[in-house]
Amino acid sequence: MLLTSLLLLACAVPQQDTLTPAARRVLADVRWLADDAREGRGVGTAGLAAAGQYVADGLRAAGARPGGAAGSYFQNFVIDPSAPGAMHSNTGGDTTRNVVAVLRGTSLPGEVVVVGAHYDHLGRGGFGALDDPDSTGKIHNGADDNASGTAAVMEIARRLAGSRHARTIVLLAFSGEELGDLGSEYFVKHPLVEPVDSIYAMVNLDMVGRLRNEKLLASGAATAKEFPALLDSLNRTADGHFDLRASGDGWGPSDHASFYAAKRPVLFFFTDLHEDYHKSTDDWQKINAAGLARVAAFAGDAVLALANRPAPLTFVDAPQPQTSMGGAGYGAYLGTIPDMSESPGGVRISGVRAASPAEKAGLQSGDVITAIGAKTVANLYDMTDALRAHQPGDTVTIVVQRAGARLTLTAVLGKRGG
Repeated sequence: MLLTSLLLLACAVPQQDTLTPAARRVLADVRWLADDAREGRGVGTAGLAAAGQYVADGLRAAGARPGGAAGSYFQNFVIDPSAPGAMHSNTGGDTTRNVVAVLRGTSLPGEVVVVGAHYDHLGRGGFGALDDPDSTGKIHNGADDNASGTAAVMEIARRLAGSRHARTIVLLAFSGEELGDLGSEYFVKHPLVEPVDSIYAMVNLDMVGRLRNEKLLASGAATAKEFPALLDSLNRTADGHFDLRASGDGWGPSDHASFYAAKRPVLFFFTDLHEDYHKSTDDWQKINAAGLARVAAFAGDAVLALANRPAPLTFVDAPQPQTSMGGAGYGAYLGTIPDMSESPGGVRISGVRAASPAEKAGLQSGDVITAIGAKTVANLYDMTDALRAHQPGDTVTIVVQRAGARLTLTAVLGKRGG
């Protein structure tokens, strides 16, 4: 499994001379943002500050106007020391900044379509890192998470800067996402450009640099009644059809959730998890540049369609999923890679990490986890709760569905890196 994955990843970045101009641009942006010199873009680092300036310069060069405070491209905010992520990372009281740029609308400039991505990452590991063993001190470059989404927003700005659109388009690069969506939450409370109620829709791009088998997830498709038909129409006319998995409410662990909490329709584009998620091995060489350029084009088409759509969207609310232990941390380590495209009566896994408790227990790609210990697992929230309820070293039974059969496996849970 690991050897196959490495061979596939080695082929993910084609030779430069085979890439389209758009693919070259997004790859260049990812390389710069995910360079070791950026220090993993952790909050409070010079690398994150430099990355913010790079994004602002790129949006300015694309023709987007400043949308930040005092005619700048920046929205500064202070990390609340009581935020769970801040308490674990000693960043409470630090000042960081969102990047904000605007493409002004024509006939409906008072209504806004937001397109955003977070540009921060984990710095040198610690809180949130999933390396095993502990990788604290190693730079976590976050090429896919989320230099890829940031590069996509910059490319969308280039694509749309010369277009005509009725609504204003606000381009955002958020800081503090890895500490709990802090930048997007701050923007929603202090929207700068327009009142939050004037936001027509929000489009989020997080981890869009590893397109595999044409699979593109569009979460939040259930947050407006009109979204499924819109996405289906766009996919029929896209440059190569995606295997588009459009579903779900607007909750989830990324910046779109801040907007959904304010009762705004949201779409979240995502090319799914992989074995380098929140690890020091998430480097630019593993980016599918051609795929990233195509996702940026598709998301840009969605933003433009929303910016020109004459009728209102019909917002669909949903209760926020409850987790029993709130911000108690990530819990014990199992080492599965969930398939985020569906929850078929449990959590389907797309793979297991090498030498992990999951691999040692015999879990396989395609298994659907339905219980961990005494906890029934119907979705990823249940699985997170189940792992949070255990400590490293605990022995647990794991019930899975495999090829129509029910199996019970035994795992000894490990310790997460960081």
